[in-house]
Amino acid sequence: MLSMTSSSTNQVVVAVDRELRFVARLYRLRLFGLALGFFCVASVLYQNHAPAVAWILLVADVFLWPHLAFALASGSTHPRKAELRNLEIDSALGGMWIALMHFNLLPSVVLAVMLAIDKLNVGGPRLLLRTLIWQIGVCLLTALLCDFAFAPTSSTLNILATLPLLIAYPLAISGAAHALLCRTHDDVRRLERLNRIDAPTGLLNRSHWQHDVAHELRRFERAQQPATLLMIDIDEFKRSNDSYGHTVGDEVIRAVAGTIHDCTRDIDISGRYGGDEFGVVLVNTTSASARLVAERIRARIAALRFAHSPLLRCSASIGMAQIEPQMHDVRAWIKHADVALYRAKARGRNRVVAISPTDAVFGGAPQAQCA
Repeated sequence: MLSMTSSSTNQVVVAVDRELRFVARLYRLRLFGLALGFFCVASVLYQNHAPAVAWILLVADVFLWPHLAFALASGSTHPRKAELRNLEIDSALGGMWIALMHFNLLPSVVLAVMLAIDKLNVGGPRLLLRTLIWQIGVCLLTALLCDFAFAPTSSTLNILATLPLLIAYPLAISGAAHALLCRTHDDVRRLERLNRIDAPTGLLNRSHWQHDVAHELRRFERAQQPATLLMIDIDEFKRSNDSYGHTVGDEVIRAVAGTIHDCTRDIDISGRYGGDEFGVVLVNTTSASARLVAERIRARIAALRFAHSPLLRCSASIGMAQIEPQMHDVRAWIKHADVALYRAKARGRNRVVAISPTDAVFGGAPQAQCA
């Protein structure tokens, strides 16, 4: 129960952290967009000889609202929901400025489009529709208070003051979207790796190891390049677990996995096949060369020492099977190597045994010993 509570708490913390990053990202965009929009709106207010109250509202919108919006969202128990409300306020303020600019054509259109891009980028059509209702409603209310003043002609000053918003803000949004896409891509790759990897050992998990072994088998069928399968089982592992505890057992598993990793190449296919059993495909490797690798793995495992259990000794039995044309699936290849592994166990453990593909002793490979 305690671990479940801890896990739920961690998930909540991660979710809130993600929402706070979302709030911070929009805070930066809001600061930048309003700074550019200031010149756009100010050019029209200046041209229309707007009253002081309009200038006060503009200064408050540009220089106070971004910080207030950030404080409201980041201090909320649901930062994303609070930020979505801030986006509605953004659109409402945009509608107000369109009316206060007397519907000056270019600044009004650009302001409306930039606000629409924001909403589509964050929440899609549903958020756009909701914020558009706010924008139109506040625009009409403001226009009513201003006696529906209408002056759509855009002067050269208005055009020049609008260009920074028209050019720079879409580029900023695109940059932010690209950065988010890159982070998403990295997260996907990280999840794919986690899905492939056995977390305690860092080697491939069983399903993905078998998938890669099958790919190697198909490559052999096409190119006839040699490969050798090693099935590696830790000797007397259950006894070690019973004597020293599961924590030490986990340490043994990690140490053996690290030894396998250190003794093989990047092109080789190493994975955790079962609890204390590992599989390795030595790519482009003949049986003679594979035996040298297998003996090196065996010797290094036998030499392992454990700081918290100095009396503990570890060894492994290894079965070898070179790939042959009659092996049409991964199961057949593993079956050969498992028979060799069983014989290594039967002959006293801590040894490497290779099996010939013509060996007729296959009554179903016995289970590798894990006593």
